[in-house]
Amino acid sequence: MVQVPVGAYDCDVLVVGGGIVGLSTAYAITRAAPGTRVTVLEKEPGPARHQTGRNSGVIHSGIYYRPGSLKARYAVRGAAEMVKFCAEYGIAHAVTGKLIVATEREELPRLHALVQRGRENGIPVRELGPAQITEYEPEVRGLAAIHVGTTGVCDYVGVARQLARASGAEIRYGARVVRVDRRPERGVAVLTAAGDVVRARVLVNCAGLHCDELARLTGDEPEVRIVPFRGEYYELARPELVRGLVYPVPDPAFPFLGVHLTRGIDGGVHIGPNAVPALAREGYGWGVVRPRELAGTVAWPGSWAIARQHWRYGAGELRRSVSKGAFLAAVRRLLPGAEPADLVRAPAGVRAQAVLRDGTLVDDFLIRESARAVHVLNAPSPAATASLPIGREIGRRVLDMLAAAD
Repeated sequence: MVQVPVGAYDCDVLVVGGGIVGLSTAYAITRAAPGTRVTVLEKEPGPARHQTGRNSGVIHSGIYYRPGSLKARYAVRGAAEMVKFCAEYGIAHAVTGKLIVATEREELPRLHALVQRGRENGIPVRELGPAQITEYEPEVRGLAAIHVGTTGVCDYVGVARQLARASGAEIRYGARVVRVDRRPERGVAVLTAAGDVVRARVLVNCAGLHCDELARLTGDEPEVRIVPFRGEYYELARPELVRGLVYPVPDPAFPFLGVHLTRGIDGGVHIGPNAVPALAREGYGWGVVRPRELAGTVAWPGSWAIARQHWRYGAGELRRSVSKGAFLAAVRRLLPGAEPADLVRAPAGVRAQAVLRDGTLVDDFLIRESARAVHVLNAPSPAATASLPIGREIGRRVLDMLAAAD
């Protein structure tokens, strides 16, 4: 067992995870308390290789999230801060606005509920009829829509790299944590796969797809499990069909937003994602299977509860995964002129979704504290949008913990 000698610290704060949340946390700590020694361990050879670098790059407005929730408060605040951060450091971004489009009559009440939710969250929303939809998006059809002006897109990998530089933290890539020794009266020590030992006063777990595993390595029971959902994307071969961002009306029973159209900062248009169970934590394709990880997912009672409760929804997502025609049908609800040749496969992402034992999908961001540790146990979308305020919140907790330990 790796041990923590009294007074022998390599850093004050050790952040595990070099995605946008971990790097924002390092940035927030050094900004709030200059001189605090922060080290970030990332198992990949560079930053933002998983959720941060494998999404559609949207700066979310915060319209979807329950008023008063962390997601609502941090997304609204974070969207404005993200635009400002990108402008300050010359990172590619654009505030494009987006349409949320109802294509079926049964979606109209949910669309109207979104208008109310947006207003409660302080987000400017404009209601549109069919003719007004085509003013924004000539190729899109719908019964009604809302326009959300504060939505945008940016280069989140560029943001993560800038946070790493501006934090002044020591960033160690290729550093996979394999063991943690926590002594509440002393601190924590971690052992990496390369045999390096890093000793710190406080550990911050921003390990994303592996955050529950790291919590258990630390000696804490997170009471949730990460169930990985793969989101599969296509690229639109005729990007001129879409001017900006176009979304369907989401089903409030699920944390997924449905197949949408996103014009990115590079001018290309992403289509997707769907949401299918991944067969590994980093299962970016059906051919990626890790039996130990899959067994852990299957053994969690919440996984079976999800299957029982939502099998119809899941069957539709699986059909879109294996059938390009089914995926195209979902796209044509919004974009009737799309043709099979317009859909070109693009890299997939995996969402780290925390699930309770009873099958409840954790809806909000989830941050828990224990002795000498702060665990970020649920930070899927819109965590990239909200990463600056999330980082400050984690940083506040860490600095309080350091002060109490002095």
